[in-house]
Amino acid sequence: MPSEPSKTLETFSNPKSDRDYTIRIRMPEFSCLCPKTGQPDFATLFLEYVPDKLCVELKALKRYVWAWRDEGAFHEAVTNQILDDLVGAMTPRYARLTARFNVRGGLYTTVVAEHQQPNWTPPAPVTLP
Repeated sequence: MPSEPSKTLETFSNPKSDRDYTIRIRMPEFSCLCPKTGQPDFATLFLEYVPDKLCVELKALKRYVWAWRDEGAFHEAVTNQILDDLVGAMTPRYARLTARFNVRGGLYTTVVAEHQQPNWTPPAPVTLP
C-alpha cells in the first residue's frame, strides 16, 4: 500500500511567520470506535489554527486521522487528544478543533477544544463599510 496510517504529525516552516493568518482544514472522513460497543463512530473534524513557526503537513495529517479508525475513544477524549497532538507538533499561536459526530442513538455530539499561547493576542476584527 502506498501510504498507511501513522500517528506521526509532520510539519514544515511557516512561510509567513511574521503575520497572523488562519488555516482552516475540514476532515470529513474521521472515524474511531465506540469504547463501549466497538461500533464505528464517524465525524467531520474542523481544524482552524493560526500558525507560529510551523504548519502541519496535510498528507501526514490525513494519515494521522486515518490512524484512529481502529481505536476506541470517547468523543470528548479523542477530540482533546487530537488537539493536544497537533499543538505538540506545531505549537500554533491559536488552534480550535471542532468534532461533529454523526448521529448515534438519535443524538448528535459536537466537541470543541481550543488552545491559545499565553502571550498571543488575536488581532482586532476588521469591519468594512
